Amino acid sequence: MNRHVVPTSAGIVPARRAGSGWKLLILRAYKDWDFPKGHIETGEAPLEAALREAREETGIDDFALEFGDTWCDTLPYSRQKVARYYLAVTRRELINLPVSPELGRPEHQEWRWVDFSEAGSLIRPRLVPVLAWAYERLRHRKPKTDRRNTLRRRRGGRRKSDITATAS
Repeated sequence: MNRHVVPTSAGIVPARRAGSGWKLLILRAYKDWDFPKGHIETGEAPLEAALREAREETGIDDFALEFGDTWCDTLPYSRQKVARYYLAVTRRELINLPVSPELGRPEHQEWRWVDFSEAGSLIRPRLVPVLAWAYERLRHRKPKTDRRNTLRRRRGGRRKSDITATAS
């Protein structure tokens, strides 16, 4: 995180719990894959812009900032632009790319929930540090359902599947 850089755009790295791991949402515009992001408007805070843009581009409205309002900035690219990304968790699995009123069509042609490996093979090199940053935050955080089961087992409790397996 570089707190001395003024970002020109902001976005969200959407994460969804999937089984025992995490999936990230990436969007394709033409041939480029990216996380949802857009321009920060005058007077708008970067986090506000990130949430607004992600909602406008994906229709997701249940983002939870489970890691607080920490961010990762890209290095300057294309005319010294800097994009700031926040990590947010959603429960949404199906995405319906909304139609942009300005364009008369969705801003993106495709979306995918991907694991870290697939994201790394699709995104542009400038986003690799953002992906690594998100990975560091998520890799030790098990999905909530797994944490409950682990806690239950530590306390000596049994899951329904444990009881079924024992009875057979």
